[in-house]
Amino acid sequence: MADRTSQGVQATQKSDAAYWAANVRIIIISLIIWALVSFGFGILLRPMLSGIAVGGTDLGFWFAQQGSIIVFLALIFFYAWRMNKLDKEFGVEEE
Repeated sequence: MADRTSQGVQATQKSDAAYWAANVRIIIISLIIWALVSFGFGILLRPMLSGIAVGGTDLGFWFAQQGSIIVFLALIFFYAWRMNKLDKEFGVEEE
């Protein structure tokens, strides 16, 4: 009986570790995308993007002012959607 209990605890710990590993992976990917768009496109790559016009201004300025905000909002919705899906996969979804 004690052997079954320890196996159940180990299975739960492995499931918890897999859940958090997937969660951290989603967070890291989202942060990389956010940093690339806001810092990369808005600051570092701005000189290369200055020849492309969007809404009367250059694309680098657009990313710095509007694009990073839009991408950030899209990442929030993506994270919520993906975490709901992940919660269902691991059986921890809200009712």
